[in-house]
Amino acid sequence: MSPGAPIILVIDDEPQIHRFLGPALEAAGYAPLRADNAREGLRLAASRGPDCILLDLGLPDMDGKEMLERLRAFSRVPVIVVSARDREAEKVAALDAGADDYVEKPFGLAELLARLRAATRRALQAETPSPTVTTGALEVDLEHRMVRVAGARVAVTPREWDLLAALARDLGKVVTQRHLLTAVWGPAHAEDAQYLRVYVGQLRQKLGEAARLLRTEPGVGYRLVEED
Repeated sequence: MSPGAPIILVIDDEPQIHRFLGPALEAAGYAPLRADNAREGLRLAASRGPDCILLDLGLPDMDGKEMLERLRAFSRVPVIVVSARDREAEKVAALDAGADDYVEKPFGLAELLARLRAATRRALQAETPSPTVTTGALEVDLEHRMVRVAGARVAVTPREWDLLAALARDLGKVVTQRHLLTAVWGPAHAEDAQYLRVYVGQLRQKLGEAARLLRTEPGVGYRLVEED
């Protein structure tokens, strides 16, 4: 592990998680940092400036969602929730509270590391945002409001553009239905999930081969997947 290895703060009260993740993160080139409760996690997040946080929601001293809200008061560090809570409402609440992604326990190490790489990459890109978001054959030109698939321009309506642009700005991240509805249609339509289903369907038809990049996270929201 190099001296400049990215710091990954693991906040979890299960010792076996730390025993497993510590060596695995080191082997992957990261510097793991351990916290067994929310207060210690917040202290380390403020003092050590981690590159990403892996957060369990079931902490002994504070609910993980409350901790997320406190964390977001002073930090934009990427947070991946790693929790045994598999209810859709829990996922939505965590994402709305400021989490960047969600992985259920038990998880596969390869999947977790892939999500970790994506989260840290997005954080770097956010520091130097590009006017064009590219994933696979899809190009979303945020400056000129243009969409291309394999170099060919795709005509989209203003509402379809707003939806695709919102997903492109959070490339690789799960964006909740409520967030998309509020961003595209306004707060009065935050519960009108049917709007999303209709417009996502229209976008998929227009995107052709790139439609597979627009993924549904059942009961939670949507994700524009990151692909080289």
